[in-house]
Amino acid sequence: MLKALFQKVLVAYNGSKSSLNAVLYGIMIARIYKCSLKVVYVVDSASIKQLTMAKFLIAEEAEETAKNLIEDGVKNLEYVKGLAKKKGVNVETELLNGAVWSEIIRAADVWKADLILLGGVTDNGSLSVHANISRQDSEIIGSAHCSVMVVRDPYVEQKFRLT
Repeated sequence: MLKALFQKVLVAYNGSKSSLNAVLYGIMIARIYKCSLKVVYVVDSASIKQLTMAKFLIAEEAEETAKNLIEDGVKNLEYVKGLAKKKGVNVETELLNGAVWSEIIRAADVWKADLILLGGVTDNGSLSVHANISRQDSEIIGSAHCSVMVVRDPYVEQKFRLT
């Protein structure tokens, strides 16, 4: 019997519009193809540590920044759960700490994901021919042990409402 192309889809979410599009796309994939869905939110504690070591942040500011990012992550993941529930999709969520790209790859490896979804960067609200890829996304694409899809569909929200 032929195995499905993907059974476990992991979405990297950071609260941005483009990553929300990846979440919406992931929910649609999970609903249509009956696959498992996991959304991860990474608190970039590696960057906070670098900023503290470079004296751009003092220890108290770093702690407050990390605390605020954790609270944002929890709220964002709860929002994702609500979106998935409205579509009848079960979603697993996880809040991670560390370097964003390495935590996403680690989470995909541990969960044995078949596909990682990332939000595509758009230029002035429209897709550019050579859409920008962030350094972190580039690291994920180059280092992942499974397929990676960058969601650049400008009509994801409309399609999500229709499914």
